[in-house]
Amino acid sequence: MALVEILMPQMGESVMEATIISWLKKEGEKVEMEEPLLEVATDKVDTEVPSVQAGIIKEFLAKEGDVIQIGAPIALLSVDGPEMESMQKPVSNGKEKMPAADSIPAPKSFVQYVDHTPKETRPVSDPGKIFSDRFYSPLVKNMALQEHITGSELDSIPGTGKEGRVTKKDMIRYLQNKGKTSESFKSNGLTAKYERYNTDAKSSIPAIDISEGDEVIEMDRVRRIIADRMVESRNVSAHVHSFVDADVTKIVTWRNKVKDHFQNDLGIKLTFTPIFIEALVKALQDYPMMNISVDGYRIIKKNQINIGIAVALPDGNLIVPVIKKADQLNLVGLARKVNDFADRARRNQLSPDEISGSTYTLTNVGSFGATMGTPIILQPNVGILAIGAIEKKPAVVETEEYGDVIAIRHKMTLSHSYDHRVIDGALGSMFVTRVGVYLENFDDSRTF
Repeated sequence: MALVEILMPQMGESVMEATIISWLKKEGEKVEMEEPLLEVATDKVDTEVPSVQAGIIKEFLAKEGDVIQIGAPIALLSVDGPEMESMQKPVSNGKEKMPAADSIPAPKSFVQYVDHTPKETRPVSDPGKIFSDRFYSPLVKNMALQEHITGSELDSIPGTGKEGRVTKKDMIRYLQNKGKTSESFKSNGLTAKYERYNTDAKSSIPAIDISEGDEVIEMDRVRRIIADRMVESRNVSAHVHSFVDADVTKIVTWRNKVKDHFQNDLGIKLTFTPIFIEALVKALQDYPMMNISVDGYRIIKKNQINIGIAVALPDGNLIVPVIKKADQLNLVGLARKVNDFADRARRNQLSPDEISGSTYTLTNVGSFGATMGTPIILQPNVGILAIGAIEKKPAVVETEEYGDVIAIRHKMTLSHSYDHRVIDGALGSMFVTRVGVYLENFDDSRTF
């Protein structure tokens, strides 16, 4: 019989921590491989985490409601069998011991062998290394590296976390008291990201006067995350907007003609969204500098076109599933993805990977009757396109026989929000204009 540590697994790109919502097993219970062990929540999604090792739960190292760093231990599992013998490192002369668990980088696996060697007998880290044997989460290490904090300086910071561990709040408090905030820490938006956790910061917003009969509603976890993300994006990106009206009469006519075929023969509900995504992808291919991210003073030009689509949830919150490599899908493939994501998003069945990695975002405010919108950029994208409602309007139409005539056309407004740090008005305006051109020149004789 041996013990292994169950670690908080990686929950998606850029996710540094997760909150334990509930344990699905109890201490002393047996858990099978691939059996759900706990339910966790990140800033992106709620999901069940299965066990990748069969055994008996010896002890929970974290309780429900705890916020746990990725790679940190959350439970001990009693296991036996030959597979565990292969996991244990050999001890040839009684002096070689397994490295300290907290000196191992954030693991990709879900289990880790537990070393019961007394800490004082374990190998001491090389004095030249940045970090000592003291445990530091990946996020704390990253903050220390960006702020050029030495290992000895980091060791001197008092920790308020479990077993005296240094937390984000401890780091923020230390940096503020020290008055040390480097340009890199400011420029890449991490200050805005971390400061919302600083409970000591005094707000300049006046207190709200609550009168008798007013109802006070606490934000749920998802709404709090959305609130933080929106303020963070405004603090990071310089938002500007460009607008274009597009005549989508051809699209409306074509969709009305083929939507029954999509539904009856292909089993797909054809909405306007995949058609908009198709035009958006073409414009991104024409203007690849809209498909970028910003890291400090570096511009990351993305190789893939991954389109995030904003989906409203029944509880009033919002989630953004991502269609990866959207440029490699035809209209039928895009329609399948849109329907699948929208359905599973409303049933809370999306995985962390399915809501991360977007390079550009689309939101359809017209589906709620709005003519236009000025959406906030989803970080780390530099642009987001809002699609307004399609409305019948009188418009001037050029004809060969009669010249300019007034006709009733299906019109809509495209609203482009973009990051003025890296996207100037010329590019931002040309890009949204190109999307409109693709929509207006839609081939209504196409099959699919």
